Amino acid sequence: MPVYTVHAPALTDASIVATDRFAFVRDGFHFWAMVFGPLWLLSHRLWLALIGWIAALAAVDFGLKALGASGLAVLLANFLIALLMGFEAASLRRWALSRGDWRQLDIVVGDDEESAEQRFFDRWTVRQRGLANDQWATERGGPPPTRDIPGHAFSKPLPFTKTEIIGSFPHPGASG
Repeated sequence: MPVYTVHAPALTDASIVATDRFAFVRDGFHFWAMVFGPLWLLSHRLWLALIGWIAALAAVDFGLKALGASGLAVLLANFLIALLMGFEAASLRRWALSRGDWRQLDIVVGDDEESAEQRFFDRWTVRQRGLANDQWATERGGPPPTRDIPGHAFSKPLPFTKTEIIGSFPHPGASG
């Protein structure tokens, strides 16, 4: 089942009421982004990503041709870049939304976007009727850190000390 992230404009309290502006971004591979990369970027208004895609593709093609690579090698490199675009398309949309002062409200699972919307709004309306009516809270914790925006509590990443280790490795400098 596809997983969707739900995003809403973050600047005003009135924007949380404008539920028709909520964006549902499906996670996973996007076939049309792989096949028609620049057109997909244009249709989703990802201008900076489009410029980056064009620059990366031109640099790779020029670099491979300058190194004397065959046409097959250039074609394979272009295919790998297209494949990467298919895998990272959702991340590019989420990145563009976070740059545009949108915040992630929730993560929801559904068979398609319509069922994901239904599931999200069922949970969301229950939370809105709660005693606290905290429209900024989510049940799974805060959204991922985005940028350092004054006044937004979620914009600063959590402090990470040099002694913390993720996984089952010992602390640095500890014996054995």
